[in-house]
Amino acid sequence: MKKHLSAKTKWLIVIAVLLAGLITVTAAVGATHPGENAVQVMLTPFRSAASAIVRQVERFYDYISRYESLQAENEALRKQIIAMEEDVRSADSLQRENERLHQLLGLSEEHEDYHRVSAYIISWVDSSWKSAFTIGKGTNSGIEVGHVAITEYGQVVGLVTEVGPNWATITTVLDSALGISATVASTGYNGVVEGALATGSEGLLRMNYLPTDSVLRNNDQVLTTGSTVYPRGLIIGYITDAGFDQTGVAKYALLKPAADLDDLEQVFIITDYENQ
Repeated sequence: MKKHLSAKTKWLIVIAVLLAGLITVTAAVGATHPGENAVQVMLTPFRSAASAIVRQVERFYDYISRYESLQAENEALRKQIIAMEEDVRSADSLQRENERLHQLLGLSEEHEDYHRVSAYIISWVDSSWKSAFTIGKGTNSGIEVGHVAITEYGQVVGLVTEVGPNWATITTVLDSALGISATVASTGYNGVVEGALATGSEGLLRMNYLPTDSVLRNNDQVLTTGSTVYPRGLIIGYITDAGFDQTGVAKYALLKPAADLDDLEQVFIITDYENQ
């Protein structure tokens, strides 16, 4: 990068050049003049000053040269660090994808009837009353409205509610617009799971219409019962609390979603399955 000399530095250079020229001319004259010694004595302070100025100018240019060299080296190192950070991010992403595929392999062996399309999340819907995101695949990949989105572990993420040629909107299980027929795995109690946003229980699900005498325990697993939309046995969530609804004739349970929506990167859309 080109550096501009200050006015002071320019004057120092001019003075150094003039003094050096003066010393050269005077020395030449003094060599044949009878008063050579007097001239030499008189010029000595000027020579010292000129030498000091020249040394200062040389040090200044050395500094500029080293500065530019260090700056170029720093820029090269910065680019190397950026490239290394990108390599680390790529490696981490590939490792996470590899782990997801390993888990998906186990799910595929357990549910050979599932036909899935993998897709990455490209954006989330920014809303306090709706929970949804967009993926980068759509009808061109066989995805249609009503298809279920799951994780590699078989956890319910949500439902395709809008679709285009190369995109689709997934409304998540946290959205109160969805209703999923569900069962408590350990007891067989049936109910309907909905997003609990409307009830003020942000980040949780609510399982309604449970029998009044049902016994509900924390961490009980809740699964899909199976329908024309949701395959049977998908994991919805885990019970964290329970109580009676406003009528007093039925119970409800609050669930923690099985899918970690906060860290979600990739989903798998079930495009076809055998309804059992």
